[in-house]
Amino acid sequence: MGRVFNIEEARKLTREVRNITAPVTHLAESMAKELQEAELQGQLALAEDLKERLKILVESWTESVEQLGGEVKGLWLVDFEAGHGYWCWSWPEVELEFWHTHEGGFKSRKPLKDRKDSSVASDQDNQS
Repeated sequence: MGRVFNIEEARKLTREVRNITAPVTHLAESMAKELQEAELQGQLALAEDLKERLKILVESWTESVEQLGGEVKGLWLVDFEAGHGYWCWSWPEVELEFWHTHEGGFKSRKPLKDRKDSSVASDQDNQS
């Protein structure tokens, strides 16, 4: 187990991750459209170049997120170790609003507001 983040730390880092992710997703979407067009037009060399550039873009994003302490679990999907599970964020969510158990994964995400953990409730109250 890596570093354990409390909810305040995870929320702060999520804002940083979102700021990193926003321009990267826009660039990736643009490149994906260009790739699709190149493939439709049979421009194989351009298509291969775009695939490689997309791969490098995602790898760079992954490294940036990991340097902040996040665990990349999928494309634009980031978890932060919480000790009892993970704080879970996915693009384009604005704030960190979900968690899941270590065993559960993305499909078992639950809203933070439904947690019975008093530290999460008090942290949310402090941000209101």
